[in-house]
Amino acid sequence: MNRQAVRGILCFLLFFGIGLSAIAVFDYKPPSSKPMAGEEKAAVNGTISKVAAAVSPSVVGITNLSRDGDLFNQRSIEKTGSGVIIDYEGYIVSNNHVVKDAQRLIVTLADGTEKEAELIGTDPRTDLALIKIQVNRKVTPVRFGDSDQLVVGQEVVAIGNPLGLRFARSVTAGIVSGLNRLLTTEEGFTFRLIQTDAAINPGNSGGALVNLDGQLIGINTVKIAAEGFEGMGFSIPSNQVKMVIEDIKKHGKVLRPLLGIKIIGEISQDEARYFNLPARSGVVVEPTKGGPADKTGIKPYDIITRLDGVKIETASQLQELIFSKKIGQTVKLELLRLPRNQAGQAEIKTFKVKLDK
Repeated sequence: MNRQAVRGILCFLLFFGIGLSAIAVFDYKPPSSKPMAGEEKAAVNGTISKVAAAVSPSVVGITNLSRDGDLFNQRSIEKTGSGVIIDYEGYIVSNNHVVKDAQRLIVTLADGTEKEAELIGTDPRTDLALIKIQVNRKVTPVRFGDSDQLVVGQEVVAIGNPLGLRFARSVTAGIVSGLNRLLTTEEGFTFRLIQTDAAINPGNSGGALVNLDGQLIGINTVKIAAEGFEGMGFSIPSNQVKMVIEDIKKHGKVLRPLLGIKIIGEISQDEARYFNLPARSGVVVEPTKGGPADKTGIKPYDIITRLDGVKIETASQLQELIFSKKIGQTVKLELLRLPRNQAGQAEIKTFKVKLDK
């Protein structure tokens, strides 16, 4: 073979090798971002799914059965909500509005078992209720967490039965949007709640709000359903839940120091200036008949301006000051009594009231 032929073969081999390299380069595909079978399983089995698996057996469905109408025109009413098993004895915490007016309460456990429940007690002020079912330690109670340790932005998981038992133990996740949110009930009671953006829908009431350690940090109670508002749900802090259920267990109700008043409204500084009132703030009250305030001489539309020397500006402040006292303790009230006619003058009065239960 002559030299020219050898040179041609070498050139062919050279360009053939370069071509293979180019093909290899342009045909190269990077490793897929999709995890392999074992990795995919690990990714799915993340924190929220672990929390859901651990806590879901503690969440139950509650069916409230009642009747309405007269003897000849009765109709059955069925309402559903959620509850949380708190111990091996079968005690379950839920919302007062879930069990209210029930003639029968049916609890549906995670395995589908239905049990009739006994109402132990309720606390309308905090919208909490305690019921009990018969069990043989075959339940999974929830673990309580410390709601005082919550911080805004912390991740939380809500578990309950939105829209009834068809969607039992639905899991939604979100964050703590706010703490110590003040809401006022129809009865005029104000209490502090945890705000969360985890989806809470009708039927979720009484369900669990838990942290990522699977600990109960709240009982879901209400959401803002007004048009234009999204992601505003509220839960009762677990530390408050523990205090309420312990009192209900012992006494059948929550024992609180009571002044015996109904709060009608608040006086702002602007209103005080406009009406030229001697006090710049206060809470307008009405004594409950036969209660401590009524017996002491407090009258409807009296304005409480100070309690034990502390200036009163809001209804929630007044309630918290009263609840911080002990049953049987005497408090000093300073109030403003408006004239009952145009000729009269506003009076500042002082009363000593012994708190009842």
